[in-house]
Amino acid sequence: MKRRKKKARVIYNPTSGQEIIKKNIADILDILEGFGYETSAFQTTPEKDSAKNEARRAGQAGFELIVAAGGDGTINEVVNGIAPLKHRPRLAIIPTGTTNDFARALKVPRGNPLEAAHLIGKHQTIHMDIGKAYEDSYFINIAAAGSLTELTYSVPSQLKTTFGYLAYLAKGVELLPRVSNVPVKIRHDHGEFEGDVSMIFVALTNSVGGFEQLAPDAKLDDGMFTLILVKTANMIEIVHLIRLMIQGGKHIDDRRIEYIKTNELTITPLSDQRMMINLDGEYGGDAPIHLENLKNHIEFFANTDEIADEAISLDEAELKALAEKFANEVEDLEQYEEASDEA
Repeated sequence: MKRRKKKARVIYNPTSGQEIIKKNIADILDILEGFGYETSAFQTTPEKDSAKNEARRAGQAGFELIVAAGGDGTINEVVNGIAPLKHRPRLAIIPTGTTNDFARALKVPRGNPLEAAHLIGKHQTIHMDIGKAYEDSYFINIAAAGSLTELTYSVPSQLKTTFGYLAYLAKGVELLPRVSNVPVKIRHDHGEFEGDVSMIFVALTNSVGGFEQLAPDAKLDDGMFTLILVKTANMIEIVHLIRLMIQGGKHIDDRRIEYIKTNELTITPLSDQRMMINLDGEYGGDAPIHLENLKNHIEFFANTDEIADEAISLDEAELKALAEKFANEVEDLEQYEEASDEA
């Protein structure tokens, strides 16, 4: 009896990465078919929530795998589409965006869509934490607030596409003189912080804005955010903190930083000044806001051979279960190939 092929849906942004995905979509479909998936594709449109709505539809239709091909924004939309579902498909990513923070964290090849697609054939996955904000918004990398986070709203899309992360850096330098402190109250697992901050970062991974040391000890699957509060608006001090960060994450011990691990938190402004919340690089609403870490919520394909052991919190029993799961999947694939040869 011939086994039913698993179904995969590729959701791709045709304009991401100078349209590189459009040139490779046929080969990507062939690669997935070779891995035993009945594969189809959906090209996103400028319509609001295009990728999100298609991801939800595919998840509800029983697709076992969704491949998000595009930048961090496309991946965020796909996650928002399936995160509320009771039964969620696996996710794989093909990064073609500007900074590709999530791909950096998962060690997915960047700039080479076919190599990223081949990673799925390694059968290596992580049950990733994701963040929940408000009632129906989710994020996969970072929630942030403060003066410097405004740069993601003010860099024109065309400039991002043409110059990539250099555009963010240039805009960040321009904004540095305008950094200011704002009074906030932040409740977290270990108590409460009340005081003035210039920036707030709530990180799920160690890769933010192209830097991989903002939260150097972040784990991808432990159910904890890394909450970072910058308690200075002095430009010279901020530049010094950035230098410490680049030098191996030394900023976390500085007196001008609060560095906290927490499963959930609430951010409340203590002034009339508007505090916009940035979710994965885009405007996600205004504070006050409650953020919750959903532990192991979505299974992502990743290059676990390249991810540092410290970034994954698996015990011996979990490692054994993963090994057994991998062996079963390889057996399923071999049986499928045998059935195909006989047919």
